[in-house]
Amino acid sequence: MSEFYPAALLDALPPGEDLWVFAYGSLMWDPGFEFSEQRLGVLRGYHRRFCIYSLFYRGTPEAPGLVFGLDHGGACRGMLFRVERAKALPILEQLWQREMVTKVYKLKLLPVRTRQGETVRACAFVVDRSHAQYCRGLDLACSAALIRRSHGARGANIDYLTNTVEHLDRLGIDDHGLRQLLATVLAI
Repeated sequence: MSEFYPAALLDALPPGEDLWVFAYGSLMWDPGFEFSEQRLGVLRGYHRRFCIYSLFYRGTPEAPGLVFGLDHGGACRGMLFRVERAKALPILEQLWQREMVTKVYKLKLLPVRTRQGETVRACAFVVDRSHAQYCRGLDLACSAALIRRSHGARGANIDYLTNTVEHLDRLGIDDHGLRQLLATVLAI
């Protein structure tokens, strides 16, 4: 799938089609934009993972935290938000400003299957594996230690993890790996 900038992404949608945004981390519980509808959805071919060193929002350059990225493989259950086409460009630009502080993501249009059985093309921020902030191969203990100690402009890294797990629970999405990580963080 191609990588996009906000205006080009909208140009890739058929005329009159609304924009769908796929949320898998903090956008689920703090979207920060107006939407017309929300649905649960499954994105195949990517999974939610703490795979990005956070140098600003949940950590600092001296004490990096960890944040989610959509990484290759598996599947990810998350939230879809529908944005009316007429309001989509400013919202995409706002999301770009929020998510692309260090350009660690690629903005893509990906097929997401809704709980209702429909497949929609949704924009999603996928980790750029060639970026210096991409971290591969961190074990549970190392990830937990980074999350436990880190704070950034948007608060404590542990709050990011806790809020995501709590929100997934409310949505009925069981993520055993995140529960295990949270238990490990709390045990430190």
